[in-house]
Amino acid sequence: MENQKKSVLSCIQPTGAMHLGNYFGAVKNWVDLQKDYQCIYGIVDYHAMTMPYDIKKLRTRVWDLITDLVATGVEPENLFIQSLIPEHAELCWIFNCFCSYGNLTRMTQFKDKSNDSQAKSKDNFISAGLLDYPVLQSADILIYKADFVPVGKDQDQHLELTRNIAQRFNTTVGKEYFVLPKSLHSDTPKIKSTADPSRKMSKSAGEKHFINVFAEEARIRKQVRSAVTDTGDTKAGTMSEGVENIFQLIQACENRPTEYAELMKDYENGELKYSDLKDVLAEALVELTNGFKLKRAELNENKRELKYKIKQSSEAIRKVAQETVKEVKDLVGLMNVKF
Repeated sequence: MENQKKSVLSCIQPTGAMHLGNYFGAVKNWVDLQKDYQCIYGIVDYHAMTMPYDIKKLRTRVWDLITDLVATGVEPENLFIQSLIPEHAELCWIFNCFCSYGNLTRMTQFKDKSNDSQAKSKDNFISAGLLDYPVLQSADILIYKADFVPVGKDQDQHLELTRNIAQRFNTTVGKEYFVLPKSLHSDTPKIKSTADPSRKMSKSAGEKHFINVFAEEARIRKQVRSAVTDTGDTKAGTMSEGVENIFQLIQACENRPTEYAELMKDYENGELKYSDLKDVLAEALVELTNGFKLKRAELNENKRELKYKIKQSSEAIRKVAQETVKEVKDLVGLMNVKF
C-alpha cells in the first residue's frame, strides 16, 4: 500500500478583505501545504455569526474570500463552505455533551472577546455562540479526522480543547475512534501594522493599519512610503519594531533575497537608509500581488464557474462529514437516517 498523505484541516472566517497579515500569516502556508498534505480548508460562516455582523453582506463576503483564496493559490477542490455542511453543527451539539462549561469559560479568547466592545450588540448582548464556538471549532477539525491543524501559538489552547473532547469521547464510547490531531506550527511571520508596528496588522484597527492584498499599486506604494520605521524610543543596538516589520515583509515576499541581504548588511554597518528599505518593500509587494490581481480578475469574469466548483467540492467534502456523524451517532446511541 502506497504511503497516504497525512491530512490537514484549517479554516478562516469571512470577515472582509484579505490583507497581508492574513496572507503571510495563514493563506501562504495553506498554499504551500497543498504540495505535501491532503488539505481541507473551510470558510466558516457559522463562526462569523458569533460576533455582530451584517446579515446582508455575509454571503458576499464568503464568495469574495473564496475568490481571494483561489487567486492566491488555494485549489478550489480543497475548499468548502461550512453552512453547506450542516453536519458540523450536528457534531457540535454532540460534542457539547462531552465538554465542560468550565473549560469554555477559561478560554482566553472568550475572555478577551467578551470584554471587547465590538463583541457586544447595541443592547449589550453577548451571544452564547461566542462562548461555544471552540466546540464548533473542535467539530470542524474532528469531523474530517484531520492529522494536523496549522495554528499559531495563540490557538494552541483551542486545539488542546479539541484533543480533550476527542479523548473524553473515546473514553466514554470505549473505542479509540478519533485520532488526536496535532498542531502544525510553521515559521509564518507575525505581520505588524505599518502605521503602528507595536500592534498586529488588523482590519479592526482601521484602514491605515492593514494593506489589502488586492489594493491598487499606487495604494500599496503610498502605504509603504508612510510606514513607521523608528519612533525614537528604541534601545541602542536594537532594531526598531518598524524596521524589523519591513525587513520581515520583504523576507516573506521571497522575491528580493539579494536586496534583503544587502539592506541587512547596510543596517549592521549603520548605513541603512529607510527610503531604500521602503523602496525594496514596495517593489516586492507590487510584484507579488500583481499576479494575484490578474488571477482574481479572471475569476471574476466567470463567477458562476467558480461557485459551481465550490459547491461541488463542498458536496464531496460533505460526504466525509456525513460518514463521521453517522458513525458517531451509532457510537453514542442516537438514531440515524440513511443517506
